[in-house]
Amino acid sequence: MNLPKGKDFLPPWPLRSGHVQTMLSSSGVRRFLLPQAAQTVLQGAEPVMVDGGDGVRLTGAYTAQRTQPRSRGLAVLFHGWEGSVDSTYVLQTGSRLLADGWDVFRLNFRDHGDSHQLNEALFHSCRIDEVVHALGDIATRYPGRPMALAGFSLGGNFALRAALRGPAAGLPLSYALAVCPIIDPGEGLFSLEEAAPWFYQAYFMHKWRRSLQAKQAAFPHREYFELSELKQNLRGLTASLVARHTDFGSLEAYLDGYSVAGRALEGLHVPVTILTARDDPVIPVDAFEQLELPANVELDIAAYGGHCGFIRGWDMTSFTDDYIAARFNAVAVE
Repeated sequence: MNLPKGKDFLPPWPLRSGHVQTMLSSSGVRRFLLPQAAQTVLQGAEPVMVDGGDGVRLTGAYTAQRTQPRSRGLAVLFHGWEGSVDSTYVLQTGSRLLADGWDVFRLNFRDHGDSHQLNEALFHSCRIDEVVHALGDIATRYPGRPMALAGFSLGGNFALRAALRGPAAGLPLSYALAVCPIIDPGEGLFSLEEAAPWFYQAYFMHKWRRSLQAKQAAFPHREYFELSELKQNLRGLTASLVARHTDFGSLEAYLDGYSVAGRALEGLHVPVTILTARDDPVIPVDAFEQLELPANVELDIAAYGGHCGFIRGWDMTSFTDDYIAARFNAVAVE
């Protein structure tokens, strides 16, 4: 079976800039221009409260396929940092998989997608245990086979860690795919501060502060941060998060806590694909090239695509739709 490769993605000249790809990926312009078919996963979607263990509650949405007599399996999708189950790229991917006969579950991480009121403790990127537990709950509720997982950016990082932990946790996970995942959080943080244009950090900080304000409003008796802390840059506010709301002794220890750099993925037993772009301005490609991976992991570095963009043309559809669907469908055939 010939599967699409990153090298196959060659957008028209105006879209070959990694910055243009990145900025368009989550823009309102893209959502407006996308064809209606990119949002069909919303039709008949069932809101679901998922058990994250230890009293943690996470939200999600389940959509059953109606195109085939029998479902190909269950596709679970993870959004990126400060995204949600309704992020454009999640809806677009989910709609494509639905059309191909997959049941689709879109999971919100803690404090994402208007779920701030459900859990008093704050979200942070090392909360992998509750995500793995939630996957177990999802698998029990919807026991379709196979179960395949795809995540974007930070969601891609969570997908890789979930694949690492899946066998020991008893997850019926057959395959995982990560698009532009965070590999080395320390390097990524440095890149956003020092190498990436200023507006990327400004964009992420605006979304994060807005999320923290929603959290504070949901639990007014708590003081999550002082006003002076909220005015800090990305590194400073992350350090305050670590000191106030985690058991990690330092910012470096926290960043190491969700790193999948170097040899961290050598223990993967689930087949995995990692897709990234050499022109990604948010996550440096060096971290991908330094990975030490087992034979069942496919590392695919495209020349173009930006950060989770891979936008093919002015209809704003993404190459990742075909890419993910082809690999999920191959898993269903096996």
